[in-house]
Amino acid sequence: MEIYLDANATTPVLPQARAAALAAMSEDFGNPSSIHSTGLKARALMDAVRARAQRLLGAGAGQLLFTSGATEGIQTAVLSALRALRARRDAGESIGSLLLYGATEHKAVPEALKHWNELLGLGLEVRAIPVGRDGRHDLAWLALQAPRAGLVCTMAANNETGVVSDLDGIEQALGASRTFWMVDGVQGLGKLEMRLASRRIDYAPFSGHKLYAPKGIGLLYVREGAPVTPLLAGGGQEGALRSGTENMSGIAALGAVLAALEDGQTFRDTATLARYRDRLAETLQAAFPGLVFNAPLDFSLPTTLNFAVPGLSSKLLLDLFDAADVRVSGGSACSAAKAQPSFVLQAMGLPEWQTAAAVRLSFGPAADEQLIAEACARIRACGESLRESCLTGTVAQEGTPLTPITRYVVDGACCWLLADPASRTAIVIDPLPELNERLERLLRCQDYRLLAVLDTHSHGDHASSGQALREALPDRLLHAEVDALGWPLGIDTLHLGNQTLRRLALPGHTADSTAYLLGQGTQVRVAFVGDTVMPGALGRTDFPVSEPLALRDSLRRLADALQPGSLLAPGHDYENRFATTLGTEAAHQPLLAGALNGSLDALGLASAKAEFERGLGLTEYQTMACGARVCSGPEAAPELDARGLRQLLRQHPEALLVDVREPYEQRLSLLPELGEVRLQAVPLSVLVDQLPQWLALPAETPVVFFCRSGNRSEQAARALRRLGHEAAYTLAGGLALWPQCEPGLEAALYV
Repeated sequence: MEIYLDANATTPVLPQARAAALAAMSEDFGNPSSIHSTGLKARALMDAVRARAQRLLGAGAGQLLFTSGATEGIQTAVLSALRALRARRDAGESIGSLLLYGATEHKAVPEALKHWNELLGLGLEVRAIPVGRDGRHDLAWLALQAPRAGLVCTMAANNETGVVSDLDGIEQALGASRTFWMVDGVQGLGKLEMRLASRRIDYAPFSGHKLYAPKGIGLLYVREGAPVTPLLAGGGQEGALRSGTENMSGIAALGAVLAALEDGQTFRDTATLARYRDRLAETLQAAFPGLVFNAPLDFSLPTTLNFAVPGLSSKLLLDLFDAADVRVSGGSACSAAKAQPSFVLQAMGLPEWQTAAAVRLSFGPAADEQLIAEACARIRACGESLRESCLTGTVAQEGTPLTPITRYVVDGACCWLLADPASRTAIVIDPLPELNERLERLLRCQDYRLLAVLDTHSHGDHASSGQALREALPDRLLHAEVDALGWPLGIDTLHLGNQTLRRLALPGHTADSTAYLLGQGTQVRVAFVGDTVMPGALGRTDFPVSEPLALRDSLRRLADALQPGSLLAPGHDYENRFATTLGTEAAHQPLLAGALNGSLDALGLASAKAEFERGLGLTEYQTMACGARVCSGPEAAPELDARGLRQLLRQHPEALLVDVREPYEQRLSLLPELGEVRLQAVPLSVLVDQLPQWLALPAETPVVFFCRSGNRSEQAARALRRLGHEAAYTLAGGLALWPQCEPGLEAALYV
């Protein structure tokens, strides 16, 4: 059962609305402009819906135009006001110099202001009205600027935070100014008493799909006497103010929603909705210690919660909730396909971490007790899953043992956590400030001791957080005296269970650049190479021009220490390749083959060397090594849909399915029924630890990766293919697009 808590983005269609839309399509399908009986019935239906909307919105003698939605209504309102301003100016009247909009306004508003201001040649200044930490407009500022404003745009309630605007206060701040006033009423419909006619509001757009009507139907209120310029010209519908045959199925559906709103039986009252919100808020705070709400509940809609959890990104929380079949969002669903820092919270002056980690939970006024109870149960399960993964709380517990190699990424920079479950010891390589709190919590929760916190080089783009992490874990640190890169003094080799970590100086990117070689004896399993890597591959290649051979010499030293299967783990990974080998890079970069020269023979890379010798010289290599980073785009991984996956499993029963979601997601989510298959749980963060095992599989053995949406699985498949296992696939669209998810594969089937 899906728990949908993203109603501020859109809502499901109310059953009555769906029935009304179908009836309008099959029975009352007439064109309301036709004068025969079928057309007259359609006209009567449309007029009845308009009359009901006027009553509910308190529109009085104002006009209500049917539109395709709020964006069209906003465009019409802005065009109308600005064209009237131009007419005033042409008549010699003063129109002021400002177009004002709330700093937390939906992006459709400032974009419309800029668009029509330019097209109409007004040349007015478009300026944002500041808001306070509570998200409400600065009324004193507005009162000072109002006499110079031609148009002021505010909203009834904010779509991200739910903050309700002080419309009466705004009206008072506008005072005696002649400015036009538009109020975005989208989030207020069905939740607030608008009283349009009793205020000096000139325009108010609304959208049906925010209140259980289908997408594609909306309303625009125009105060009696306010100017209107049609956005669409044509057949003269809507009193020649909005041409185009009316969307009768949408109007009928909207009418059914308004009827339900008017009868008082379908939607919950404000007090009930506030109780629902308070229950959700209390559950969230209990599930996620330290959670903060980004807007004061006293000034917010009773259906909206916007929150952030210290140390947890919005991406992590969205994946977590989605795994539990709870739909929330990272902010406005209209602004971007992926979560971005919230401009709304930035305008409110909230700390950067809150603006980047914000999550919005919103429900509609048709929510009932069952929905809220189930939502609270799922939220509690989400919190428990994070605790089991040591992502919240610091109480020592066994938890799931740490994987030998875990990768964390912040804006392309990689931090590596090496762990030995048997000895409960760990090493951190290239720590990042953004991860210190998470690493500290994890090591305490899992009761690990810290052998070392290492840097591969002295950083130029950020300060190392190694010392801060060591200071945060003095009781866990096994070696207090360390050198500039964090290596314990007086020790040549670090022992991590049955593996060792050795240093290898690789001067070039910086004079102190160092690789750390993890393996047993002289056999290197993984080399953590920092920024000392290959042109066009992982990491960076901005080596000093004064040392054109530094990279070549360092790579040769590295090659002499490695074996053909040794993986290279970078300090930066902008292309999501995770790891590479010298053989892979030599095959992709002939120039690298020249740099390695004789070392290629030892690694069994004679073919790469021959390719280099046929047409490329060291001078060209030097130029590339000292120049801009060059990337050869990896081949996209082939996708399988549900049918293709089942067919592949029939043809290749030995195929391996790999779930690359994180453990906190896997604990919450049901998997599709696929029968007896080989299934592995390998989160993307520990992919590098598993790569050698997959590369050792027979070349024809399919490895199919899947995740929630297909993004992470595509990265995993692409990485494996680049390293040489071409039978790597991704499940298109992930579990989100799987035809039916049912209880099926148990954890015991993971191999």
